Amino acid sequence: MASTVVDVKPLVILPTYNEAENIVEVLERIAQALPQVEVLVVDDGSPDGTADLAEAWGAEHGGRVSLLRRGAKAGLGSAYRAGFAYGLANSYDALIEMDSDLQHDPAALPSLVNAVESGADLAIGSRYVPGGHIPDWPRHREWLSRGGNRYAAAVLRLQVRDATAGFRCYAAPMLSRIPLDLVIADGYGFQIEMAYNIARRGGRIVEVPITFSDRERGTSKMSSRIVFEALVLVTWWAVRDRILRRPLPADAS
Repeated sequence: MASTVVDVKPLVILPTYNEAENIVEVLERIAQALPQVEVLVVDDGSPDGTADLAEAWGAEHGGRVSLLRRGAKAGLGSAYRAGFAYGLANSYDALIEMDSDLQHDPAALPSLVNAVESGADLAIGSRYVPGGHIPDWPRHREWLSRGGNRYAAAVLRLQVRDATAGFRCYAAPMLSRIPLDLVIADGYGFQIEMAYNIARRGGRIVEVPITFSDRERGTSKMSSRIVFEALVLVTWWAVRDRILRRPLPADAS
């Protein structure tokens, strides 16, 4: 796909842990899709040299890669919160979540950024809207994912088909309203919690169809614990907001 120029200032946030096999290709494909984009790699102390490879690639390509080195694995949600804080502090207009394992095709980046540019507060790269595909998944994994998304949508009254998707773009003005220190989930739960925070604030969420490919190299870092955590948290949020009627926390200052 040809590269696209956008008018907003976007930042791609890439959490990494042992992605030496993938990181250079990911960075190159991001640059092809959005030549003006900048990337923040949030590395959780990868022993395989992921951070050094990212830093070297950035130095060879005009310093367009910033690096946040963390001492140890602290979770996906923690990595994205750190990336959001960096992006907001440095006046980026659109902040993009993206995996570094090649499951998210960088060619879809212009569509996500353009959706935010056109007024969306959150654009989700969705597997479950017309045009979305997951060609390599076994049927049981797809059923589990679809079931979890339908449960979250039903109990939270969330008008999103793929709330667990991790390929997404946030508009900075909306993101800046969310008190990130109160966002507690990790993994799938983090993605649902962020979408729910935006929906509760009246934000506009759009879903852009994507093809989600299975990981080609390396090993998945998702665990059954993270899936279980998401289901428990979704149930708690529904009880908190529908039964206990806790007020929405004040926007971040």
